[in-house]
Amino acid sequence: MSEKDRNERKTPVLYLVVPCYNEEEVIEKSAVVLGEKLQRLQREGKIASGSKVMFVNDGSKDRTLALLHQIAARNALYSVVSLSGNYGHQSAILAGMMTARPHADAVVTIDADLQQDIEALDKFLERYMDGCEVVYGVRNDRHSDGIFKKGTATLYYGLMHLLGSKVITNHADYRLMSRKALDALAEYRETNLFLRGLIPTMGFVSDVVYFDVKAREAGHSKYTLSKMMTLAMDGITSMSVRPLRMISALGFIVFVFSFVMSVLSLVDWARGNNVPGYTTTMIVSLLIGGVTLLSLGIIGEYVGKIYMETKHRPRYIIDSLVWREEAQEDK
Repeated sequence: MSEKDRNERKTPVLYLVVPCYNEEEVIEKSAVVLGEKLQRLQREGKIASGSKVMFVNDGSKDRTLALLHQIAARNALYSVVSLSGNYGHQSAILAGMMTARPHADAVVTIDADLQQDIEALDKFLERYMDGCEVVYGVRNDRHSDGIFKKGTATLYYGLMHLLGSKVITNHADYRLMSRKALDALAEYRETNLFLRGLIPTMGFVSDVVYFDVKAREAGHSKYTLSKMMTLAMDGITSMSVRPLRMISALGFIVFVFSFVMSVLSLVDWARGNNVPGYTTTMIVSLLIGGVTLLSLGIIGEYVGKIYMETKHRPRYIIDSLVWREEAQEDK
C-alpha cells in the first residue's frame, strides 16, 4: 500500500466477531464489556458509527442463544448469527467474518471468555490505520497455562514450523482483518479450515500486537484435549504435505537398512555361521510393521481430507440472523 493510500484510509466501521459455544455463564458480561469498548472507541473517533458486536452461536446446547436474542433485542449494537449446528470454532469464526464482510471496513475476531485483552483493540486499529490489512494478536507469554498445556503448545508450534506452516507462535484467532483481506479469504473454498495457518499465506501487509491473557470471567474452556488434537491435526494436514515427504524419506531409510541386513544375512549364510537371529528378526519385523502402520495412518489422514473436500459440503449453515440498523435501547 502506498503512503498516499495509508494517509487516505478512513475511520473504519468495526465489527467484533465473537464465536460462542455453551457460554451462558459469561455471555452477558462479555456483551457489556465488548459493547462498552466499542462505544468508547466510537466516542474517541477511532471507529465509525455502525460498528457492531456480532455473536456467532455455534450450535450451543445451553441457554446461550436465548440470552443472545435478549441482548440483541435490547440494543442494535449487538447482532446474532446462529448456525444450524455445531460446526466448530474455525467455521464459526468464518461464518461471522463472511456475514460481517459487506457491512464492515474491518473485523476483529475475539473469544467470548474475555481472556484476550480487549484493550489491545486500540493498537489493532492503529496498525490498521497505518496500512496493515491483517493484524495478529499474540499473547506475551504462557505463564497462566499449566505445565502440560505449556509443553504441548511449545511442541505444537515447533512441529508446525518444522513442517513448513507459517502459523504465528502463540496466536489464537485474535486478529483484525480488513475488508480487502476478507474479500481475498472468501476466495478460499476448502472445507478443512485452519485459519491460523491459512491467513498468513495470503501475503497482505500485516503486523503483530502483543497482549496479556486474563483469567476467564466464568465457566470453563470449551477447547477440550480432543478438540485441540483435532485442530493440531487439521493444521498439519491442511497446510503442509511435508509429512508425506517424510514418509518417503523414512521408507528409503528402512529400505537401505533392510538391504544391509539382507546382505549381512547372506554373508553369514555363505560362511556357514549358525546365527539364531531371533532378536534381529523381531526388531526388523516390528520396525517395518510400525513404520508401515504409521505411514498408512498419515496417508489416511490426507485421503480423508481429500474425501471431505470432494464432497463440497457447506462449511456452515446459518439458521437465523438478528441484525438491526438503528440502536434502540430499552427504556
